[in-house]
Amino acid sequence: MSGVLLDTHVFLFLADEAERVPIEFRRAVDQAEERYLSAASAWEMAIKSSLGKLRLPESPDRYISSRSSQLLLRSLPISQRHATRAGGLPALHRDPFDRMLVAQALEESLVLLTLDPRVLQYDVRTVHVDKRRVRKRGR
Repeated sequence: MSGVLLDTHVFLFLADEAERVPIEFRRAVDQAEERYLSAASAWEMAIKSSLGKLRLPESPDRYISSRSSQLLLRSLPISQRHATRAGGLPALHRDPFDRMLVAQALEESLVLLTLDPRVLQYDVRTVHVDKRRVRKRGR
């Protein structure tokens, strides 16, 4: 596996609750030559934090930077090519952040690590996960 792109929720889980991340994802991250977090995910976290929908232990900038360093993640900027690909995707998912992640994974030939079944409707490479083994919060 050459490169992986983490969906926002996978990044958040890996950063602070790694036991919630399926072993298949942890292996994929460990084996990847390149590991990415999209600028779209940083944008999404900053917005949700400012709206009180996401609680982080420090400012979004510091949190994303420190956790990205710990996880050896590179930032994946949003290019015009990514934006036009995201805009041209079929309307299978309405979340613009997730559509951007799909577009980036497709354009950059990355494996997208996500547990979102709506994202999996797209023809994007991912890692198969046995959903029965995914740990729920508080278990």
